[in-house]
Amino acid sequence: MTTERKLISAESVTEGHPDKVCDQISDAILDDMLAQDPDAHVAVETTAATGLFHVFGEVTAEAYCDIQSIVRDVVRRIGYTGSDVGLDADSCGVLVSLTEQSAEINQGVARLDKTRESEASREERYEAQGAGDQGVMFGYASDETDVLMPLPIHLAHRLAYRLAQVRKNGDVPHLRPDGKTQVTVEYDADDKPMRIDTVLVSTQHDPEATHAWLEGQLKEHVIDPVLDDILDGRVRHDDYRLLVNPTGSFVLGGPAADSGLTGRKIIVDTYGGAAHHGGGAFSGKDPSKVDRSAAYAARWVAKTIVAAGLAHRVEVQVAYAIGVADPVSVNVETYGTEIGGVTRDAIAQAVRDVFDLRPAAIIDALDLKRPIYAKTAAYGHFGRELDGFPWERTDRVDALKDAVAAHMA
Repeated sequence: MTTERKLISAESVTEGHPDKVCDQISDAILDDMLAQDPDAHVAVETTAATGLFHVFGEVTAEAYCDIQSIVRDVVRRIGYTGSDVGLDADSCGVLVSLTEQSAEINQGVARLDKTRESEASREERYEAQGAGDQGVMFGYASDETDVLMPLPIHLAHRLAYRLAQVRKNGDVPHLRPDGKTQVTVEYDADDKPMRIDTVLVSTQHDPEATHAWLEGQLKEHVIDPVLDDILDGRVRHDDYRLLVNPTGSFVLGGPAADSGLTGRKIIVDTYGGAAHHGGGAFSGKDPSKVDRSAAYAARWVAKTIVAAGLAHRVEVQVAYAIGVADPVSVNVETYGTEIGGVTRDAIAQAVRDVFDLRPAAIIDALDLKRPIYAKTAAYGHFGRELDGFPWERTDRVDALKDAVAAHMA
């Protein structure tokens, strides 16, 4: 009896994709407000349609934000600079509908008034700040790549980033900002990646670019360089199927072809479907929203477990109740991949010893009240070891190992 191949796929999108344009606008607004008021409470969303952006949501901040300029700056940076590409940053419409955050929500997030906060101990602050909403968040890590991310989403992100890079630096002319990538990887019975099965790239382009020319340019300048850079001899990529613009033409793109909305690419933002996703998106939300900060913390925990050599693959689930600081639950799933005789229970107990997952503690540990979020809004929130991605640190590996050893004794 033959064993059926296990094929796992993941997609990414470029910064010119209409949903990602909206994510980047929302996070640019967030960064601008946090730069002026680190305690700003922000929940901003953006919609995009042909020639029009609408920014809406709730904000409580001691800051002034020039929304019009931020929207136009983001759109211009992405590359939508004229009607010939379907959107002109200087002439598009911008509507703004912002109101204050609900007082009922705010009272669960900030129980200490400003006069008391400076005098409160760290423990008092951590207990006082409840979660901004109920919810379930997930973090994931796997040792199948150097950055401890699933291989399909890691490759898809790198291809999308490279696609935008060769457009901007002129290596491949006739490209336009909108684009998507997708990678299918074949895994063996032990869940180890063996072979690249399919690479799909869809990219907006000028009318004069022929399909054959575009396919050759993308293979030479985008696909092969990324595969050669990331893959080692354990993962074959000498016989993959290549699909470029399967419909044959992709001239009209961006918001002119499809509406956009903040938070509509949550699987692209996380693990490509290799792990669960909670109920909330990330972009446009300040770190008092556990949709964002707790998902970052869960990735930090999961990556630390794998980096410590305690398991090959880990998913961490954290749940909260609105206005309550301590998580309702913390679950660690290792899928039976524990290493060196350690147990899942010992890892889970050690996580509770080493990581304080109360919202204010997360914000302090990861220094999340900084304007670091615009960079997260395209090409993934995880697996990118850049300045401003503190949840990718592995600075608690030794502490976690010691705690596991203590629980195994």
